[in-house]
Amino acid sequence: MSFKSTGVVNPPSRIKEESDDDNFHEEREISSTPRRIKEESDDDNFYEEREISSTPPRIKEESDDDNFYEEREISSTPRRIKEESDDDNFYEEREISSTPPIKEESDDNGFYEEREISSTPRMPAEVTYVVENTWSERGRSGVRRRHNSGTSDGAARFRSRSPCKSTTKVTGAWKTEADPDVAPEPPRFAPKRSPGVQPPLNIGNPSPIEIFTHFFDVEVLKVLCKHTNMKAERNLEKGKKFVWTEISPQEMKKYLGMLLYMAVLHLPKVRDFWRKDSIFHLAFPATVMPRDRFLAIYSNLHMSNPSEDAENDRKIGTKDYDPLHRVRPLYDMLRTQCMTVYHPRQHIAVDERMVATKARLSIKQYMKAKPTKWGLKFFVVADVNGYTIDYRLYTGKSKFASGKGLPFDVVTSLVNKDFLGSGYIVYCDNYYTSPELFRHLSRQGFGACGTYRQGHVGVPSPEENAVDKRSPRGTIRWIRDGDLLFVKWIDTREVSICTNVHPVYTGESVLRWQKTADRGNERVTIPRPTAITEYNKYMGGVDTSDQMLWTNSVHRKTRRWTMTVFQHLLDVAITNSYIIHKEIRKSQQRGYMTRQTFQEQLCAQLLGVPLNARPVRTPSQGHFPVPVSDGQGHDRSQRASMGRQRCTLCKRSTPWRCGKCGVGLCLQLDRNCFRMYHLND
Repeated sequence: MSFKSTGVVNPPSRIKEESDDDNFHEEREISSTPRRIKEESDDDNFYEEREISSTPPRIKEESDDDNFYEEREISSTPRRIKEESDDDNFYEEREISSTPPIKEESDDNGFYEEREISSTPRMPAEVTYVVENTWSERGRSGVRRRHNSGTSDGAARFRSRSPCKSTTKVTGAWKTEADPDVAPEPPRFAPKRSPGVQPPLNIGNPSPIEIFTHFFDVEVLKVLCKHTNMKAERNLEKGKKFVWTEISPQEMKKYLGMLLYMAVLHLPKVRDFWRKDSIFHLAFPATVMPRDRFLAIYSNLHMSNPSEDAENDRKIGTKDYDPLHRVRPLYDMLRTQCMTVYHPRQHIAVDERMVATKARLSIKQYMKAKPTKWGLKFFVVADVNGYTIDYRLYTGKSKFASGKGLPFDVVTSLVNKDFLGSGYIVYCDNYYTSPELFRHLSRQGFGACGTYRQGHVGVPSPEENAVDKRSPRGTIRWIRDGDLLFVKWIDTREVSICTNVHPVYTGESVLRWQKTADRGNERVTIPRPTAITEYNKYMGGVDTSDQMLWTNSVHRKTRRWTMTVFQHLLDVAITNSYIIHKEIRKSQQRGYMTRQTFQEQLCAQLLGVPLNARPVRTPSQGHFPVPVSDGQGHDRSQRASMGRQRCTLCKRSTPWRCGKCGVGLCLQLDRNCFRMYHLND
């Protein structure tokens, strides 16, 4: 019997060793400190005591000739050794890698130890037993395993703690941009509908409210009014104190218009819009609706049937429970409208969107890398112009999960061939990118491009000709696995991207600042892979949408998460309406409005007032007609002539003036200058 020693990883682990007596096993701990062990030589009666240190040990290997041994050093670099198969006359040469963890079987078939072969030299030696005719096939980790020959038939057995999914590993060296590459044929673009704005909005020049009503149409307003009235009735039954009259679709439009009005001005509190006797007083909101009426609608706004809400709440903990039941009607109706009104162009992007909330909610998420760290997480597919095509609100693990991971399920649910057609190119970041997803999209007739994470299943990791920290800026390395192209590019840092539609390099370049020898800076041109150029061009659809959403957003802090979702969906409808306005005007080669101008016009049209109209001054604001003269000190015959003032509007003499403005104004049956003045002031 002979012995070999190989490296094992630190931290300490416990293994079993076989003594001279096959029926006795000793369990000991492998630590990183030097220790002394006994090794059995070729002569079974001789033992040598030596110290295992943390430096790379030198071992003896047995060659084909049993009487010859070769002494060599175990290093941390990959090396190739010969392995003995079940047939003593056959040897296989393979490479020992430094990365994968393996499972080892002890002498007792019922015990396994999982350990990792590390590439660091700080490790003790591991004793590996070599026994004739007892080696099985190599496992997935590439390490030979010894089987107990104490079975009745002497057959070797291998058992694993858990099944492993077999994957094809990409082999070969990384190539440079100078090496030839044959890119796959891009998919033929065949959309279900003509890309862009759909009829009837693509005809003529629709106004902002005509576009908006394709998202918040009559059916949406009726659903909101019906469920809001039901919710208010329930709250009154519970004893809450407020005055309520049933809300109509026309009044709901005014409520939406007030939300847009507040989004443009954005005072700290809702009540500030109805302040009086202050330099911050606003006259217009009180002419639309009283403050208490607005707050009553705000507190009772509901999107689902309250009685069905209670029934759904009783299903908590079961598979039939719907966490989005309270927002489901508006959530689904707006999704349908977003996909109906507009059809995307060829390049689309998938990404996450966070909607801020700190409500006590099970579906609330935390994302450290996002500007909005706490909130509701939406998965969104958007066109390059920022139009939100479709979305999903993340509620946790789905009962319809495919078993291939959340990123896979998200992309496959948002990128729907039945709605889009084929030939679309999907861009995503490294959270979603995987070879399995890209191959699935390719089979569906879609292209895909996205950054990827090193170490993901199926991602190539050869070391030959790979980039490292010393690689100069502009270095390009690539490797192809069938129709998948993996590219690495050195910019300020290493960028990794995967694509199934782009070639490696077609001559693109980019300017970068670089330090000179005299400590100055100069702009230099460096090459850039084609996939990265296209990714930067088309990946920003969701980011563009987010920027537009938070411009004059109707979002306000609230304790009710359903109001947070309602406000976000209203923002989506307004933003999509503005994008459609831009697309229509561009197709007509005409100028388009700014986002604020569009929102101001939409607000005025929802409220039913002209945009440039001045607010009406009501009597409650102190504008009352009073006599010009109090009549004191004049004879009765002179009171009519002495107590007069010239009218500001008609320039005639009048005994009346405004008590607050102090100007003369006629107040006659055929000449009501008082009213005209205050309407136009």
